[in-house]
Amino acid sequence: MLIIPAIDLRDGRCVRLKQGRKDQVTQYHDDPVQVARNFQNDGAQWLHVVDLDGAFAESNSKNRQTLKEIIDALDIPIQFGGGLRSYADVESALQLGVSRAVLGTLAVESPETLKKLIDSFGADRIAVGIDAKQGKVTTRGWEKSEAIDALSLARNMADLGVARVVYTDIARDGMLEGPNLEMTREVARESGLKVTASGGISSLSDISRLKEIEDSGVDSVIVGRALYENRFTVADAIRAAT
Repeated sequence: MLIIPAIDLRDGRCVRLKQGRKDQVTQYHDDPVQVARNFQNDGAQWLHVVDLDGAFAESNSKNRQTLKEIIDALDIPIQFGGGLRSYADVESALQLGVSRAVLGTLAVESPETLKKLIDSFGADRIAVGIDAKQGKVTTRGWEKSEAIDALSLARNMADLGVARVVYTDIARDGMLEGPNLEMTREVARESGLKVTASGGISSLSDISRLKEIEDSGVDSVIVGRALYENRFTVADAIRAAT
């Protein structure tokens, strides 16, 4: 199972939120580029970067500049999301050097644009973020609740040619309470897609438990707060996932 450390950006700084709430923010580092280098040096093979200001529709050019600096500083591929709401937004991120764009709101609100992006850039460069609270999908920086449920959206995405989704249980994100194993597995089984698990990783045992459902299609996991609070290192997580 692939371990993907996360860097969430607000105003060019490395932070984490609790349950995606912008009023529940903890700042961890003023130099996200150094954090990214440390993750790579510790063995990370991918990095997950989120523009939180973009997700909340709050323009902040510092985050894109920081993203570019991270891309230039690292040799490993970058997965990026947050505020990618149009074809041009995604194209710009990919041209900047992002290896894979993660789309949430756009996938729900404009599936035809999502299809065009997959046709243009390939399914390996476009992933869909399915962010759910009590099974229901949320968009617009997790502030808008949609009528569709996570499993239905995952099936719809498979029909459009999506190859990978990032599934996040919002209630667990940043809470260090463990991942929602059952729902993560169901998303993979119901859709047939590759699934990156996200939200709630608190210990190496959480990673071991995720590895047990790897055969369902859950092949990777994003880890954030547990790394910043030194519960374990990227190298520790990689060993637990092997």
